[in-house]
Amino acid sequence: MNAPLAPEVVGRIAMAMDTRKCVGCNACAVACKTENALPAEVFRDWVVIETRGAFPNLSQEIRSERCNHCSAPDCVTVCPTGASARLPDGTVIVDPDKCTGCKACIAACPYGARAVHPDGYVDKCTFCHQRRERGELPACVEVCPTESLVIGDLDDPDGPLRRLLAARDFKVLQPERGLHPNLFFLT
Repeated sequence: MNAPLAPEVVGRIAMAMDTRKCVGCNACAVACKTENALPAEVFRDWVVIETRGAFPNLSQEIRSERCNHCSAPDCVTVCPTGASARLPDGTVIVDPDKCTGCKACIAACPYGARAVHPDGYVDKCTFCHQRRERGELPACVEVCPTESLVIGDLDDPDGPLRRLLAARDFKVLQPERGLHPNLFFLT
């Protein structure tokens, strides 16, 4: 069963991740680290391999995970300085100049998508906001050898992301939290 798309929110950049195509190569994580010049201990995305069942009847799901850029993000609500914010396009960002490193947003995020940068601020995925401003795809999307990642605007009913979500079953992580995540896992 598909998760709701939270239609009350306008201008939502979102991502779909095809769990049938992903091979767990980590090209997305390496591209992200390179694009954002991240130190070794900071990850903005990562690969999860989840195995279900009992031997010999096992199934495996491989997911490239990152910030879910929620439409109702707790991380933004709890930030005491306004460093965590939701941009008009729906992207959730952190302003390092406003961030005190208090970690309230880290505690509020159920997806483990934030980490403290060695310079003292909290860091996270921005769906490569800087690249999208130049008309480029996020680094993870651009390098994915299996084309498992698709980014687009949920408000564009004829766009590739909406067409993909209409054609395939998908899920979001922890929908019961009511955060309306905008990272969809195609199943």
